[in-house]
Amino acid sequence: MRYVSTRGRAPALTFEDVLLAGLARDGGLYVPEEWPTLSKADFKAMRGLAYAEVAARVMQPFVGRAMKAADLVQMTAETYAVFDHAAVAPLSQIGRNQWVMELFHGPTLAFKDFALQLLGRLFDHVLTKRGQRVCIVGATSGDTGSAAIEACKGRKSIDIVILHPRGRVSEVQRRQMTTVMDSNVHNIAVEGSFDDCQDMVKAMFNDTAFRDSMNLSAVNSINWARIMAQIAYYVAAGVALGAPERSFTFAVPTGNFGNVFAGYAARKMGLPIDKLVVGSNANDILTRFLETGAMTMGRVVPTLSPSMDIQVSSNFERLLFLALARNGAAVEKLMEGFRASGEFRLPAKPLKSIRDLFEGRRLDDGATRAAIKGLHKLTGQILDPHSAIGVAAGLECHDYKRSTLVALATAHPAKFPDAIEAAIGIRPQLPERLAGLMTKEERCTAAPNKLSAVQDLIRSKVKP
Repeated sequence: MRYVSTRGRAPALTFEDVLLAGLARDGGLYVPEEWPTLSKADFKAMRGLAYAEVAARVMQPFVGRAMKAADLVQMTAETYAVFDHAAVAPLSQIGRNQWVMELFHGPTLAFKDFALQLLGRLFDHVLTKRGQRVCIVGATSGDTGSAAIEACKGRKSIDIVILHPRGRVSEVQRRQMTTVMDSNVHNIAVEGSFDDCQDMVKAMFNDTAFRDSMNLSAVNSINWARIMAQIAYYVAAGVALGAPERSFTFAVPTGNFGNVFAGYAARKMGLPIDKLVVGSNANDILTRFLETGAMTMGRVVPTLSPSMDIQVSSNFERLLFLALARNGAAVEKLMEGFRASGEFRLPAKPLKSIRDLFEGRRLDDGATRAAIKGLHKLTGQILDPHSAIGVAAGLECHDYKRSTLVALATAHPAKFPDAIEAAIGIRPQLPERLAGLMTKEERCTAAPNKLSAVQDLIRSKVKP
């Protein structure tokens, strides 16, 4: 298996090289050169398997000959053995042909654990084999950082630096990052938005001298291995609920587009998906695009669902590349224009191909509180603000006679206790293993919203 850049000017790479590279040298994102598919027999053969076994089967074609199949099986088994629920990604029914998939039973209580706990093991495997060391740099709007740190802490071949927007993540999210005291973990609070942090990470990768001198690698969903690991839970849900005979609508609370793109990738592999519903908060750039055909950047507004407080959805570039028939030059022109003007429009044909599959809905904070309250009354479930947006968007778009709805619950409600308490009068508690989180010592460095200052800070903390 080889991978190509969405901008078309970087060399094709193997899985191992894409894992370590993260972002392509031409500024693009990597996608498979050829898309592997699963047959109806393959889907049927996965029925009754444990989640880790399904994940290994789904990911093996993307890894190819880069590692032994037995090594991947072992890594997936180790990854998902630490999740709190025996089913790993349990499904609960909320209505007629309507389900919620709980993706928050991992070590840091968010869906990011599904990919990042595996990613740490993949990095260790490849770096040990090559005798190399990397500096992982990532940006987080809340959950990626803690999951990445949990996966990489204490690993001898990795330093990890996570940028988060100061004051724009929940206290639980922040403390899950800043209370980790391992010497290879470094947290930086940037005076800006998540988009500013994400732009800095991309700029560091595009600064070839800095990238090479620090031996940078990425854990954000710009790294293909993140998407690969997330495809597995779409397939697992489908298989558990009757695929390939039944078709599906998946509803996903979406900011950076990586999670819902994994659903698109599952469809490319053969999972029968009729519709992908994008749930947005007030930072509704994706929903506006689906409504108007124009991707128009706005100002980031703080909301009850901070992990979706994003106006530049990096992974959308992967969808653009495929919708534009893998025309890297066309993608680069659109993205450069977007950065320059804050807007782009798609031609009619690729826009139609996206609209035929994707549908968007938005909920502001008032509607989010109402959704949390309404869903609790209807189902008894307590959903965090992000998950409530996804479920509400899915219910609004779903035709139960046509397909099975699976809405992704992406974070544990205890990560956002203030929002939950305001909505339903109940303050959700953290699992016992995290009970002391709010009193632990924190370690974090503040930084201005300036690339050179953050690069100097990283140089001072990490010795290649």
